[in-house]
Amino acid sequence: MFNNLTQRLTGTFRSMLGKNKLTEDNIKDALHEVRIALIEADVALPVVKSFINSVKDKAVGHEVSEALSPAQEFIKLVNSELISVMGQQNETLDLRAAPPAVILLAGLQGAGKTTTAAKLAGFLKNKQKKKVSVVSTDVYRPAAIDQLRTVAGEAGVRWIESTPDEKPVDIAERALADAKRSLDDVLIVDTAGRLHVDEDLMKEIKELNAAVSPVETLFVVDAMTGQDAANTAKAFSEALPLTGVILTKADGDERGGAALSVRAVSGKPIKFIGTGEKLDALEPFYPDRIASRILGMGDVLSLIEDLEEKVDQEKAQKFANKIKSGRNFDMNDFLSQLEQMKKMGGVGRILDKIPGLSAVPDEVKNRIDDKPFIKIEAMICSMTPKERANPDIIKGPRKVRIAKGAGVNVHDVNVLMTQFKQMQKMVKKFTGGGLRSLFGSIQSLTRMIRH
Repeated sequence: MFNNLTQRLTGTFRSMLGKNKLTEDNIKDALHEVRIALIEADVALPVVKSFINSVKDKAVGHEVSEALSPAQEFIKLVNSELISVMGQQNETLDLRAAPPAVILLAGLQGAGKTTTAAKLAGFLKNKQKKKVSVVSTDVYRPAAIDQLRTVAGEAGVRWIESTPDEKPVDIAERALADAKRSLDDVLIVDTAGRLHVDEDLMKEIKELNAAVSPVETLFVVDAMTGQDAANTAKAFSEALPLTGVILTKADGDERGGAALSVRAVSGKPIKFIGTGEKLDALEPFYPDRIASRILGMGDVLSLIEDLEEKVDQEKAQKFANKIKSGRNFDMNDFLSQLEQMKKMGGVGRILDKIPGLSAVPDEVKNRIDDKPFIKIEAMICSMTPKERANPDIIKGPRKVRIAKGAGVNVHDVNVLMTQFKQMQKMVKKFTGGGLRSLFGSIQSLTRMIRH
């Protein structure tokens, strides 16, 4: 996420090293590079101009703290402006209403509204303990209603039935009455999209908005559309009383222009950001944390939250106790660590949040993905319980059997065994669990899949 912008900016900051103070002359080149970085990131031009002018005004004549170098001070100023452009702080959903509080999702076709409806429902159910129902008023797109039923089931929330022969407003009004009878806390209404902003779309959305009086009207937009995301958000905000924006597909957005443009252009806060295809890959949008990621400083707070929410604490404690007692790290532990990393969204999402690693070059990141873990998991699952608990017994004939069971060759098994022994040695160095054990596992696993 934001890889291109991160690499550009970190390169710019390196050029500031060795400067004794911030002056108009020595920040001129740096600001030029920042401007190019923002333009390449597809940030809206008015936002770029305002951003550069603001940083320049604050930098020239700025008193540099004794504790910081001029380069660090410049980074601090850029970080502050990034946060300012994106909205200062996270703006939460305002669900203060007689239940059910209605959330209306609007946006163009292909933005990911239906999946986002399920993600948001799951977020409210799991994080805020709300009783949530969802309904689709998209009577135009084939299988849209069935898609929502499927993802709602996966998210564990109630799906209210609708059919293509109904009118969208009738569906919404019936769903609202249904949600009231069921004593739901929240009703999420998924609406139809179009390929572009048009009068029919706006008219229908306005009618839906009037019919259900939502407490939140959220514009769902594809982050990969760059500054076009900001422009369409502005168009919708002029027609609807939008309360916020949800950026989807941010995991595929190498540029970051949408995140940096939406608030400034539309005047509406980004409330959530979609970071993957899984239904738990929806995060509240924290401008300070996103700015930190953009500047290559990671996002430790979000990483810790992921650890607390998605890692099985009981398993983690048992693993820590096992290592403390001096017992060997075995294949069962290895498999458990892989499962924990999958729960956190995979190695890519973890690396993105670790300070310093978000700026790793693309050619390196492309070699660090979750595909090798599938092969490793298959090999471990092909082992007997005895082999997993005591990997030293895995010799010639056993390796052949494991390879056949996993659909790999014996060489792959040999490589796994060699790298596993390296990981065993690394794990012995750790006496505690939590972040240290996880980071150690990440480092070792990353080393494994690079070779």
